[in-house]
Amino acid sequence: MKKGFLFALTLILIAPMLFAAGAKEETGPITLQFWTHEDPNRTLLEDRYIEEFEAMNPNIRIERTTQSSGKLIELVQTAFAANSGPDIFNLSIEDEYQYIVNARVAPIDLTAAGYSSKNDLIGTYAKGMLDPVTVDGEIYGLPLELTNWSIFINKGIFKDAGLDPERDYPKTWEEMVEVSEKLVIRDGDILIRRGFDFRYPYYLVAFLPMVEQLGGQLISDDGTTAIVGEDAWLKFLSFMQEWGPSGRNLGSPTYTNARKLFNMNNNDIAMAHTGLYQQGRIKADNPDFYDSGEWMVVPFPVFEDAKKDVAASYYGHYYMVNAQSSPATQKAAWKFISYMLSHGEEYLKEVNIIQPTQALLTSDTYRNMPYSEVFTKDFERGHIVYYGEASAEFQTLIRSAVESVMLSGETPEKALATLKRNAQELLDEIR
Repeated sequence: MKKGFLFALTLILIAPMLFAAGAKEETGPITLQFWTHEDPNRTLLEDRYIEEFEAMNPNIRIERTTQSSGKLIELVQTAFAANSGPDIFNLSIEDEYQYIVNARVAPIDLTAAGYSSKNDLIGTYAKGMLDPVTVDGEIYGLPLELTNWSIFINKGIFKDAGLDPERDYPKTWEEMVEVSEKLVIRDGDILIRRGFDFRYPYYLVAFLPMVEQLGGQLISDDGTTAIVGEDAWLKFLSFMQEWGPSGRNLGSPTYTNARKLFNMNNNDIAMAHTGLYQQGRIKADNPDFYDSGEWMVVPFPVFEDAKKDVAASYYGHYYMVNAQSSPATQKAAWKFISYMLSHGEEYLKEVNIIQPTQALLTSDTYRNMPYSEVFTKDFERGHIVYYGEASAEFQTLIRSAVESVMLSGETPEKALATLKRNAQELLDEIR
């Protein structure tokens, strides 16, 4: 009896403190930690959106932190492992999906995000655009951008090499080799000017489609077998070996990403594999080059004996919210995300990124973007990037195979055997 009385008395005494703490969480100042990838043009917009949002919501403060895309992947992973992840973050879906399946992110708060129902949310976007972030009927992310990559060409470098860019641009991977050989400038074994080079960190987006063109797959249709179509994989690895320093010496993962060099027009890269957003970055980095008319965009090549016409995969960067953040913080996060994403046409005009809403994809703003028809047709030829619980690990395995044949002297046959064994072991672990 005495113990019961003391327990009840304790509850009476601490109840006001508990209520006050709860009230503070719901109504007191909230600081949102917002981590995203670098993009100077997007920073200008989002700094303004933050200022506007904070003025409308004086109890909410946003701390925006940017890193390179590759570094951000590592930092987010490390932070979540230490249970100190940001309140808001975005990564490409193949790197982000693991946070959904491991219950590290919260489903969308429809009311906070301004939607009357789940159907209202789904109907806002183009068909299938929310599928990658939908698990067991819950939706866990809103797309900052939907991106696919085509080939940007520096017309002046083509002309310097005696080529007509409108006629001589490569339509096949075999032609890419031959055209690049005509464009390349070497100092001994060092490449002073490359014709083209690949997006080496992004093996699921940019390389796996090449295997699929040849009839291969990463995972079988029934989900039981990894590295399907060994002849296709072997041809792909042989192609990459021939491309690299020990073959035709046309490019390598050791060089600066071609996309980062393209804008400056310094006669060091003729072709780069990148997205519509590159146009905004050219305009910001080098307006004279942007206005010169000396660049163009052409479709993703295919192999001459391709069994399928497959373009580079498209991927989404989705804003997600940390499930460990307080309920009040989560509500504030979805409210802020929704505010940023309410400016789809401005994102497209100023940053050249596509938020895949029904309204934007049918707008004159999108249709009037330079070379938007090339990206649209490549989008139709492509598919969403492979994503799953272990997509990041599969990407690492493909990277190891490619770099082993390009940089370590591994035979394509041995690299394939290692890749197949390790990929199957990984698939068996997650099945």
